[in-house]
Amino acid sequence: MEERLDVHPLSCHGWVLGKYGDSSVPVWSGVNVAGISLKNLNSNLGTDADKEQWKEVHKQVIGSAYEVIKLKGYTSWTIGLSVADLAESIMKNLRRVHPISSMIKDFYGIKDDVFLSVPCILGQNGISDVVKVTLTSEEEACLKKSADTLWGIQKELQF
Repeated sequence: MEERLDVHPLSCHGWVLGKYGDSSVPVWSGVNVAGISLKNLNSNLGTDADKEQWKEVHKQVIGSAYEVIKLKGYTSWTIGLSVADLAESIMKNLRRVHPISSMIKDFYGIKDDVFLSVPCILGQNGISDVVKVTLTSEEEACLKKSADTLWGIQKELQF
């Protein structure tokens, strides 16, 4: 977003929910800069009809880990920085919102015991709240599909 809009990344806001990878769900309806919804400026944002091809940004997010592995052979720095960020929120009780894999049964009509990445408030007691992002019906359907994909794998596991 920062590269496309030439705006500092801390001013660009958007969420990718669900299972990491191809079934992740970009929440195009919530993408904004300084509270200005990009969907209001480009009603086709993230769709096949989008002349600006914002879907490519999501593809870049999906492919970024593979690109890092291809170039460096590992992604440990990314993981380490993420863990440090989470630990800071816990240790300092910052109550920041982070994308955290959480049980989302009964959210968005999901009926299975699956854990997907969703925005959560994180502080000294761990996750205090899951932030239920307002999704379009299409985004919600994609999140359910992401949950179904994960459940299909998870239900086969034997503990």
